[in-house]
Amino acid sequence: MTEHVVIVGGGTGGSVLANDLADRLEPELDAGEVRVTLINDDPDHVYKPVWLYVPFGQREPADGRRALDELVDDAVDLRIDRVTEIDTEAQRLRFDGGAPPVSYDHLVLATGSTLEPDRIPGLAEGGHDYYSESGATDLRDELLAFTEGDLVLSVVGTPHMCPAAPLEFVFMADDWLRERGLREDVDITYTYPIQRVHGNPHIAEWARPIMEKRDIHVETFFNAESVDPEAETVTSMEETELDYDLLVTIPPHTGVELIEEAGLGDDGWVDVDKHTLEAEAAENVYALGDTADTGVPNAGSVAHYQAGVVGRRLASEIRGRPATATYDGKTLCFIETGMDAASFVEFDYENPPSPAPPSEKLHWSKLAYNEAYWLTARGLL
Repeated sequence: MTEHVVIVGGGTGGSVLANDLADRLEPELDAGEVRVTLINDDPDHVYKPVWLYVPFGQREPADGRRALDELVDDAVDLRIDRVTEIDTEAQRLRFDGGAPPVSYDHLVLATGSTLEPDRIPGLAEGGHDYYSESGATDLRDELLAFTEGDLVLSVVGTPHMCPAAPLEFVFMADDWLRERGLREDVDITYTYPIQRVHGNPHIAEWARPIMEKRDIHVETFFNAESVDPEAETVTSMEETELDYDLLVTIPPHTGVELIEEAGLGDDGWVDVDKHTLEAEAAENVYALGDTADTGVPNAGSVAHYQAGVVGRRLASEIRGRPATATYDGKTLCFIETGMDAASFVEFDYENPPSPAPPSEKLHWSKLAYNEAYWLTARGLL
């Protein structure tokens, strides 16, 4: 009997895992003992970190897209479709449009994050983001026309993708405006919903002095409650009101509804064992990347490392051996501190981050990784 591994989601975690399994289970795939299916609702794979650079004219949206069928090993069955229901009791998936259901023996959920700007009244109309392709291109046009006034970056919801990206944007905007001779005419304000500038206290402690030195105003414990696009104000639950001429936001994030509907967790995040990545509410189900509620950042490197763990565990289970591979919380991240300098952090569940001194070398290392990412998605790095 052929064992069927189904991966839902063709982002970093899903693509890396599919290629990992194609390599790791090559003998079983060749013998017809195992089948691996990757399901995604878009024919393209999107590398979202590219969008940070689009507003500054450093990248084009197309630089962050590749066709999935060019990235995924031929041994993997690629299906472009939308899953509408997960039945963990019957181990079956249902699809949009009434297509026949698909059964699985092992399910991996890598469905990622979804932007929900409509959760905040006025946010979609009054704010701009660089967490979506259309948002990044619209923000590029706004930035090019922006020569004076109040630029506000507001982190509206946590957790969110790329936790360092809000810091990166204000650091890059500060540098970009200075290069154009406009910084004296622009006030930059950064808001964050808790009493520090980043969720991780070590990164917050590192970033705050840089913001003070570069005259980036900070409003912590600012939970945006509403935006008035006509008055150009954003108001917090704490009754603080900020004026803006250009509002850049990190919108609230959720997962996909079918996760919650399947009883696997709240807000689209799967409750998992943070070491094994196994779902707590169902057997034979794993989750990784943003989808897995582990408490680590929603970063691409996390999905990459977790994919390797899940790949090893699945291979052991399929071969009838105890699954012993575990995820230790490993995360790494480059943090742009301007247009030509960056820092770097690496940490895990036991060891906190200690950001490296910003340098041009680390900036170019980040850009090099962005170019090499497509090899990573193919499983070649």
